[in-house]
Amino acid sequence: MHTPMGMNTPMGMHTPMGMNTPMGMHTPMGMGTPMGMRTPMGMHTPMGMATPMGMHTPMGMRTPGMRTPGMRTPGTPMTHGGHSINDLGEARGTVLAVKLDRIMDSVTGQTVMDPKGYLTDLNALQVQSDADISDIKKARTLLKSVITSNPKHGPGWIAASRLEEVAGKVQSARQLIAQGCKHCPNNEDVWLEAARLEKPQNAKAVVAKAVKSLPHSVRLWIDAANREVDVQAKARVLRKALEFIPNSVRLWKEAVSLEDEVEARVMLSRAVECVPHSVEMWLALAKLSSYKEAQKVLNEARKHIPTSPVIWVTAAKLEETQGNEKMVELILTRAIDSLAANGVTPDRDMWLKQAEEAEKTGFIKTCQAIVKVTIKVGVDEDVKGMKQNWIQDADAAVNRNSIEVSRAIYNNAVMHLKNKKKLWLRLAELETKYGTSESLDNVLQRAVTYCPHAEILWLMAAKQKWLRGDVASARRILAEAFSHSKESEAIHLAAVKLESENNEIQRSRLLLARARQQCNTPKVWMQSVQLEREQGLFQQALHLCEEGLKEHPTYPKMWMIGGQIYMEKSPPELIEAAKFFERGLQKCPRSVPLWMCSVECEIRQQKFTKARSLLEKGRLRNPGAELLWLKGVEVEMLDGSERLAHHLMSKALQECPTSGVLWAKAVELEPKQGQNAKSVDALKKCENDAHVIISVAKLFWRDAKNAKARKWFNRAVTLNPRLGDAWGAYLGFELEHGTAHEQREVIRKCVDAEPNQGSDWNRIVKRVPNWRSKWAVKLKRFVEETYPIEFNLKTLNREVELLLQGEDPYAAMAAAAEAEAAEREESGEGVKDEDASRGFFEPASSFQGAKPGFAFKMGPRGLGYYRDSKQEGVKGEKKEKLEKVEPVVKEEEKKDDKK
Repeated sequence: MHTPMGMNTPMGMHTPMGMNTPMGMHTPMGMGTPMGMRTPMGMHTPMGMATPMGMHTPMGMRTPGMRTPGMRTPGTPMTHGGHSINDLGEARGTVLAVKLDRIMDSVTGQTVMDPKGYLTDLNALQVQSDADISDIKKARTLLKSVITSNPKHGPGWIAASRLEEVAGKVQSARQLIAQGCKHCPNNEDVWLEAARLEKPQNAKAVVAKAVKSLPHSVRLWIDAANREVDVQAKARVLRKALEFIPNSVRLWKEAVSLEDEVEARVMLSRAVECVPHSVEMWLALAKLSSYKEAQKVLNEARKHIPTSPVIWVTAAKLEETQGNEKMVELILTRAIDSLAANGVTPDRDMWLKQAEEAEKTGFIKTCQAIVKVTIKVGVDEDVKGMKQNWIQDADAAVNRNSIEVSRAIYNNAVMHLKNKKKLWLRLAELETKYGTSESLDNVLQRAVTYCPHAEILWLMAAKQKWLRGDVASARRILAEAFSHSKESEAIHLAAVKLESENNEIQRSRLLLARARQQCNTPKVWMQSVQLEREQGLFQQALHLCEEGLKEHPTYPKMWMIGGQIYMEKSPPELIEAAKFFERGLQKCPRSVPLWMCSVECEIRQQKFTKARSLLEKGRLRNPGAELLWLKGVEVEMLDGSERLAHHLMSKALQECPTSGVLWAKAVELEPKQGQNAKSVDALKKCENDAHVIISVAKLFWRDAKNAKARKWFNRAVTLNPRLGDAWGAYLGFELEHGTAHEQREVIRKCVDAEPNQGSDWNRIVKRVPNWRSKWAVKLKRFVEETYPIEFNLKTLNREVELLLQGEDPYAAMAAAAEAEAAEREESGEGVKDEDASRGFFEPASSFQGAKPGFAFKMGPRGLGYYRDSKQEGVKGEKKEKLEKVEPVVKEEEKKDDKK
């Protein structure tokens, strides 16, 4: 083989160390290959690199065709991707150094290497890219030039050390920052960086050197204190720091926070001397002082800091703690004047914020006083703008849950704008939601005094008294309202309702007669007719109806009521009713409900042809009236013309394609196998219509998919909580498939919603006997008539039964238990039964934990703990077993004694 110089060497021979080759040539450096590797032909190569066929390669040259096993040739001038192979070798070393630094705990210096998994971790580590390596080298070169050209530039040393830290060379970073500390001994950032990079045991020494070089650096002293573990040591460091920097607020705060109350007060006394312009120091000292001392402290604080409103507010809070409520407002009034004299611009938002903070900390009087003295600060001059600003501020306070601030704003606003009804209504609404009945009464009494012509305020005041059972006060308020608004329809009708609800029928008649003379509105005439109708006096009712129609011939409700009175007579005068409705339709042809009443009258007479004719006329006069189309379909179904009903439904859906009522009826008319498909079409047209949702829920109910049915019923009553048909169907479903708890929830939600919509619902609920019934009773009667099978399927739970009667089940059960106990006492079994009942029942408003022998439940005595017979049985069995065992044990003991 030829050597690079063209000379032959003996095959397989070792060149001796430092010896000449057979041709007199020296091997480079005379070195053998490291790692003990041989070339393919058995020859050693200099630098430990193997070449194919045993040939030496010139330094840095690649061998053609083959790669050198084991290691890449360092120092090659040939590059790949713009970087040399030598750079890649350095990158490998860098990666290894980073990995080794990572597996060293920088805090304790102890290794945290996993001896089993570290090789796997090394293999999983991705090598930095060539671009990253190049960037680090460039940055290192740049920063080196920075610290060399300007060694007094601290940020340069910090950047250079952090670069080395990022590169994984923590020790180099420490060395660099140590040089930086020598060149920049007056730069606190360099010292802090040096302390950060050092190990904890060395960092204290670095910080100690730093504070010697910069004894007036607050940050260095704080860092030194934070590195101490012992509280006393921290306090010593901070006290030493205060000797050098006595005017540092931060140092005083840190030092005071470590002391007890006595020492803290001493330190704060010194602190306010050193930093007299720190509000926090003065307030902290006042907080730790007695009342008299705190007054003196705050007076001194005002002298040193005359522009701080916080000091004045703190003084007001101090007086409130002592019960000096008059001084609170006086101090804050002086605060406004003093701050203005010292050139402080009044800031409304700042004062409201102080008021909210006072409310949250429990200083209600201070909160109210702040709002009162600053009510006109920063608001518009004109009345409209002023009112708008106050309403916005009050609403914002409510949104931030600052009810007292909002209440104070409204209370002061109504004192400046006493005749503004909107402000009084806002205040009354606030008291209704967040106040007591007494506070609401107080507001309404003031409101009607300043706004005597505001009907709604009089009505609210009267209703509040009525709800509390004070009928006499309600009458007095309404009588006073009459004197201010004699022609007010709302006040007249409210007075009539008050009397009729209390069964004062004659009073109601007199009030209605006066109302007909003074205001003469259609509603007054209608209420007059309804009062006589409720009493069963149909002739008087019809007479009043005729009189009212002479005054108001185009009022459709009066025509409807008159016709219904004829239908309610015994026997019903259906022909007269039809004539009455016909007269009404001539006067009110646009009233759809009146057309419906007329058609219903013809249906009751079995005159289906006349009903169809009326419906055709009604639809011509009222195009797009979905209820008239629906009634037409019902007429055909009642007449037995199912084919005509389907045909009419198709026309109705073409005329009203988005009518939920019609689509729900269309689903009902379909054969069972086609109802699901029809419901899909209905949902596409009326996705969020409660009637369609009910029809789908009923399909799930029919198919026994109870969970889905319940979900869709709940969706229907959520979409339209005023739809009575939905509530009735929902309760019918729950009575068949639901638990007592679910039934109670449906009833309670329905009572809260007070439904008044739905054709079937109104047909039942608006009957005269149901007028005064409670909402739960109306719901019960609707379900009894519409869903009789489900209602009578199971025996109702006692609580559900009481709810449907309009009673509070818990109160009713408690009353029954009390009545039962009273009867027992009267019969002479009082003492004995009382003792027995105490052992049998313990009343409790909520579950208070398990009690041996008792079960928590709702029983005949109310809610509480009842004696559990099952547990008694278990105890009895155990007692019997013990009684059987005891004699045997005693006999054995006697035998032992004899022995």
